[in-house]
Amino acid sequence: MPVTAKLSKKFYDRLGEDIANELVEWFNLIDATYKSDLRSINEINFARFDARLEQRVESLRAELKAEIEKSAAGLRDVLERQIGEQTRWMFVVWSALLVSIIGLWFR
Repeated sequence: MPVTAKLSKKFYDRLGEDIANELVEWFNLIDATYKSDLRSINEINFARFDARLEQRVESLRAELKAEIEKSAAGLRDVLERQIGEQTRWMFVVWSALLVSIIGLWFR
């Protein structure tokens, strides 16, 4: 990033052409170095963040899968119990109907 014209004019007036150019180049070199360092630090931090995020997502997926399997097993148990109960009641109702039909048949 170049230094503003007002500052550059003061540098050139007080220090001379060569020293002012050298100073501006030095500032630009430092700026480029800091930008490069910052970019690499940001890339490293993002890679760490991405790895942690991936770990957390996998952990949450595993927990969710376990919870879903647990809930599904519970639902299966309830469903089996209810079907068993319903089947028993259906036999009772069919038996009562059969007895009624047989009773009416022999009447």
